[in-house]
Amino acid sequence: MTKKQKIAVLGAGSWGTGLALVLIENGHDVVIWGNHSEVVEELNTKHTNQHYLPDMTLSPSMRATLVLEEALEGAEMIVIAIPTSAMRIVCSQLNNALKEPKLLVHVSKGIEPDTNLRMTQVIEEEIDSEKRSAVVVLSGPSHAEEVVRHHPTTLCASCKDLAAAEFVQDAFLNNNLRIYTNEDVIGAEIGGALKNIIALGAGITDGLGYGDNAKAALMTRGMAEITRLGVTAGADPQTFYGLTGIGDLIVTCTSVHSRNWRAGNMLGKGKSLESVLENMGMVVEGVRTAKAVHQWAQKLEIDMPITEAIYQVLFENQNPQLAVDRLMGRNRKLEKEEY
Repeated sequence: MTKKQKIAVLGAGSWGTGLALVLIENGHDVVIWGNHSEVVEELNTKHTNQHYLPDMTLSPSMRATLVLEEALEGAEMIVIAIPTSAMRIVCSQLNNALKEPKLLVHVSKGIEPDTNLRMTQVIEEEIDSEKRSAVVVLSGPSHAEEVVRHHPTTLCASCKDLAAAEFVQDAFLNNNLRIYTNEDVIGAEIGGALKNIIALGAGITDGLGYGDNAKAALMTRGMAEITRLGVTAGADPQTFYGLTGIGDLIVTCTSVHSRNWRAGNMLGKGKSLESVLENMGMVVEGVRTAKAVHQWAQKLEIDMPITEAIYQVLFENQNPQLAVDRLMGRNRKLEKEEY
């Protein structure tokens, strides 16, 4: 493990809180920045986060603040664990607050609609180059609930600067959390973002009452779509066979912890998107990403029939059963693709 560091975690949701706990238990000095006073007060006084991590007791060393500058003071590393929809505004605030270059680690999974930008690209647009020493993507098959319970988990730290990725690896690595490194940032971010779309589909098939055959087919062909777009965008196809690809896809499509699966499940049972999102009470990243990837695939003229079907269910009031029927009735084709 690296020496004890001062680390700021931006975001007091389930994943920000879970990663902060890992870092605290690894001996680091951690401050969480959040924007909900009730959550910040609860973290400071009760060392719990009932809204995001119900019935889980956290470390007595857990500290949180509503003041960004307070969290950043003396920090050597900044972990950005916020919804993708807030990435620009938070990074703009961060840019104004930073006085010297910091190592940035982001764990947010999504593609920005209209711009089709990955989150590292959004960060690089909003934070001046002289205020960031490197941007590392920390991603992989993980639910905060299980990390907090110390269940074995593996993640991957991805950065073109492998030394920066290894620094992050050392900061998070412990007996319960194994960290690998990778230089393929594009593949890591596309895999992490697009698996949420496929997880919505997996939830829909379960909501319709289909079984394992349907889910296996959806996940397999969904990974073909993810790889197709990823390679076109410049990713290494091998990345999609790793933790940030098939690993993240499996966990998000098969777990009741998955917000995207739960949202899809309700859609498959006939609920409207509006009522589903109101019911969830937390961000469902796959919805926003489905819109972005629909635009991106059309722009690049890439065939993504599953993504297109899910987009139609979400935004064009397509009946989920009809969407499945149309997917199954497509023209025949070879399975193998050359990347």
